[in-house]
Amino acid sequence: MGSKMRKDYKQEIDRLKKMIRHHNRLYYIQSNPQMSDKEYDDLVRKLRGLEEKFPQYKTDDSPTLRVGSDIARSLNTIRHKAKMLSLENTYSFEELIDWENRQKKNLKRSGSLEYIAELKIDGVSANLTYRKSKLAIAATRGNGEIGEDVLMNIKTISSIPLVLSGKNHPDSIEIRGEVYMDKDGFNKLNVQRKQQGLELFANPRNAASGSLKLLDAKTTAKRELNFFAHSLGEVKGLEINSQKEFMELLRNWSMPVNPHVKFCNSLQEVIEYCQYWQGKKDSLNYDIDGIVVKVNSIKKQRMLGTTLKSPRWAIAYKFPAQQATTDILDVTFGVGRTGIITPVAVLKPVECSGVIIKHATLHNFDEIKRLDIRIGDKVLIERAGDVIPKIVKVVKSKGKKKILPPIKCPVCSGKVIKEKDEDVAWRCINPNCSQQFEAKLLHFASKQAMDIEGMGYIVVSQLVKLNLVNDFSDIYKLTEQDLRSLDLFKERKINNLLRAIESSKTRTLSRFIYALGIRHVGEKAAFVLANHFDKLDNIIKAKKSDLESIYEIGSVMADSIVAYFSQNKVRKLMGKLKKSGVRFTNEKTVKKNNILNGKTFVFTGELKSFTRQQARALVRSRGGSFSSSVSSKTDFLVAGDDPGSKLLKAKRLKVAIVHEGEFKEMLK
Repeated sequence: MGSKMRKDYKQEIDRLKKMIRHHNRLYYIQSNPQMSDKEYDDLVRKLRGLEEKFPQYKTDDSPTLRVGSDIARSLNTIRHKAKMLSLENTYSFEELIDWENRQKKNLKRSGSLEYIAELKIDGVSANLTYRKSKLAIAATRGNGEIGEDVLMNIKTISSIPLVLSGKNHPDSIEIRGEVYMDKDGFNKLNVQRKQQGLELFANPRNAASGSLKLLDAKTTAKRELNFFAHSLGEVKGLEINSQKEFMELLRNWSMPVNPHVKFCNSLQEVIEYCQYWQGKKDSLNYDIDGIVVKVNSIKKQRMLGTTLKSPRWAIAYKFPAQQATTDILDVTFGVGRTGIITPVAVLKPVECSGVIIKHATLHNFDEIKRLDIRIGDKVLIERAGDVIPKIVKVVKSKGKKKILPPIKCPVCSGKVIKEKDEDVAWRCINPNCSQQFEAKLLHFASKQAMDIEGMGYIVVSQLVKLNLVNDFSDIYKLTEQDLRSLDLFKERKINNLLRAIESSKTRTLSRFIYALGIRHVGEKAAFVLANHFDKLDNIIKAKKSDLESIYEIGSVMADSIVAYFSQNKVRKLMGKLKKSGVRFTNEKTVKKNNILNGKTFVFTGELKSFTRQQARALVRSRGGSFSSSVSSKTDFLVAGDDPGSKLLKAKRLKVAIVHEGEFKEMLK
């Protein structure tokens, strides 16, 4: 190949990289996309093809590196050029005024100071180093001096530029900020983990932290992490005079900055800003726990200096939380349908924001170890989002008894293990554990699965305790006489449940597969399997290689499916269900009515004409797809009554918003 032709290919690679960066800026910074997702994906695909053909022209700042790497790696350590300090906290406006008075005294001045006030994002601190405008290093905060190398994972966060755009780039600069996961992304991740039988994350911050430190960057890329830049570390080759100027530079460089950052001429303006967001924080699609206040002038920041732990020129005003202190009386353990054991604290009853709290989840045993919680301790509890009580910290360590994972299952006394592929989950592996089976039965009968209305927790618990149902097939053997033995079951209730059971015999194959509760197989995977194999027998006979040939099915899920259907008791169960009259409606994505082909829908608020599950099924039956969260790939947001934060995000991303009546017209 001639040198001229090679030069042409290099120029084309450079042109594509420049174009992709331009459209990244339009999308992530200006919220003004000017090409479709497909057109953008085609550009990336073309660039990737050329880089594979001419690897000598592939650089470490290429947009194709966003997808992450298959290579597992250890987290090396990075020393920050400028120490990453933690902020001093204040909990009242009086303390904020005292803080300002100290700054004025240190500066020997009496006039007003200028401030930058910004939302305190509840995420994970990261330090990004750019050299000659290119992202070179990324590290966690660590101990403030040394952090963990997370460069490959940071590169998967689409809003972070691999190359700074604009002008006036320093020779090198440390840009600090917060990696976070928004509420939609967090809920979506926990839904997926629940469907896969994995331990749920306690909150978005924990999810972001865990995702940022994963050894496989490809998994991080799927976690939908975000980033806001907020602070300056070491800088060489550029003079920056104020925090306000720094924020403007960040925006010009296409670095994401929180849109609510405010320049304040006085502390009174700062206090008004704090008061405003204290009442509006729940309207945001990400968690904040306060306001960060910084002296605007960099010169004054240097004059004020730092303590060993904190900068004197900055402080965090923390919002008052719905908190209370109480004692841990005991710890009980719950067992989920996949056998995961969840510790729950039994508390001395205490009032918190108008509600008597008696229990609080401890999430997992790693969380217990982190907080060093023991039975008898006095703890601070908080109602996260004014709903779910959680333990924040130990106020007074009074307990001596450590909380350890149970050696045997607290329900069935079966063996308990901690599996290698899970960081925190302890699991009962007895398939006959009654509490597991109750949870599996509830899942089988749920709306998203076989939709057996009337088979709720109380009914399921009685059916299992009375030995009326020992596997899924027994549901279809229930008689009127059986149901009469249940509490509060009269004629009408009996008939309704029997009709619901009969109706469930003709559900779609995908709903049946989902109902089985196969580990790692959620609604979407069940739908993919049903459409690919068409018949249950084909899925049962499928080899791992057959499953892995499907784009959406990975190695872990393939192993789980093969392992599930290879069990003799499962094959017998399938036979018994078939004899009971359970048959499946054929479900193919391509149908005569394919009017929504390729369109993605998200639903928010309460729909009057159908349930959320029914609406999703209608979309799917017409060739469309659905998602639980709004993104740039969403085509339509269907807004019912009392829509949530998804509506705000859809407006920001300029997603088409339709109401229920318009959605019904689209289905015709």
